[in-house]
Amino acid sequence: ASDLTKNSVKLSWKAATDDKGVKNYDVLRDGAKVATVTATTFTDQNLAPGTDYSYSVQARDTVDQTGPVSAPVKVTTPGDGTGPGPGPREKINLGYFTEWGVYGRNYHVKNLVTSGSAEKITHINYSFGNVQGGKCTIGDSFAAYDKAYTAAESVDGVADTWDQPLRGNFNQLRKLKAKYPHIKVLWSFGGWTWSGGFTDAVKNPAAFAKSCHDLVEDPRWADVFDGIDLDWEYPNACGLSCDSSGPAALKNMVQAMRAQFGTDLVTAAITADASSGGKLDAADYAGAAQYFDWYNVMTYDFFGAWDKTGPTAPHSALNSYSGIPKADFHSAAAIAKLKAKGVPASKLLLGIGFYGRGWTGVTQDAPGGTATGPATGTYEAGIEDYKVLKNTCPATGTVGGTAYAKCGSNWWSYDTPATIKTKMAWAKDQGLGGAFFWEFSGDTAGGELVSAMDSGLR
Repeated sequence: ASDLTKNSVKLSWKAATDDKGVKNYDVLRDGAKVATVTATTFTDQNLAPGTDYSYSVQARDTVDQTGPVSAPVKVTTPGDGTGPGPGPREKINLGYFTEWGVYGRNYHVKNLVTSGSAEKITHINYSFGNVQGGKCTIGDSFAAYDKAYTAAESVDGVADTWDQPLRGNFNQLRKLKAKYPHIKVLWSFGGWTWSGGFTDAVKNPAAFAKSCHDLVEDPRWADVFDGIDLDWEYPNACGLSCDSSGPAALKNMVQAMRAQFGTDLVTAAITADASSGGKLDAADYAGAAQYFDWYNVMTYDFFGAWDKTGPTAPHSALNSYSGIPKADFHSAAAIAKLKAKGVPASKLLLGIGFYGRGWTGVTQDAPGGTATGPATGTYEAGIEDYKVLKNTCPATGTVGGTAYAKCGSNWWSYDTPATIKTKMAWAKDQGLGGAFFWEFSGDTAGGELVSAMDSGLR
């Protein structure tokens, strides 16, 4: 099921085979035949808003013998705002799901269901695939498609078997999409650690794009993914390593990707550095935008304890404020610069971090204090999940549209449900396409940050 609206849904299925040849297919809605078609797609256009439906298909051969009825696909049409259902959804609410989260973080696809988040998101970016030798490659094959899930751990309560063709996160995402057909999943490649491979890859954009398409559309999991997300940090600029591919490299890459992926989604996570001569000036983001469906603008990590002595500053301010250490290091400046370059507002998503960044050795409550180093974090110094900080270091103030907290000698900045709602209202006022966040496991068990984004975007 795809392209779900309040009155219609598009259905598609794999072709059947038969020794006498397949003639056509019956489409069943709630057990009753609604159409007979020769193609492997059908759009049902006579649905009611806010209603549950179950579809299945059976094939018929040239001598009118019918095959078995397929397993059902269940869909729920969005409400029209006057009856049941969640109401129309015009804005994107996208979350990153980390491949490695299934280990130390013990965060799995099923957590999207138990937290209530699956009902409130529109897209998932599965991160990360690697970029090596000029090609898109698998990141962690065990987590991606081999890890076996028990019935209790699985989205649908069915355990993996030793001989099934696909297990791991990919199979769990397949089950999630069956349960929540409105969700689309993109496979993200690169990221901070694995962006170094883009430099070689973009020397031959067509070959790179073909390798990515071949991997994303591998028959074992082609139905899981609805497109590709490219997290190049950063084109013609420095991240963990430095790239000097030139300002046209990003546009050349995505033009080749679009040729390969056709109407599937092609997106990118991009810098929010709006400073004069900064990263947003290093590549042709406006020219590339015509081929991307949207940009995930990483409007977070502006400041952090890599500056060990401070000054303390919120890592994800929405607006400027008196005393901000760098004038254009805030979300509004990044969005304004991209718009000024000619990127349509509807192709920009505002980024939210589900974590805080912090310092220790701080005596001043307000931003701008000195520090002695990064505060202790569960997985990495200077960074901590929201779900931890909300209890261990509750917010004590707000600045620039985000929150900060002083507890003991530690100083943290992070977004709360209240500041997220402020940011979502701003994103709507700006005409943005929606918002995204990094990443699911930083949220509470009840998904309160996802909920804040969802309600704020409606």
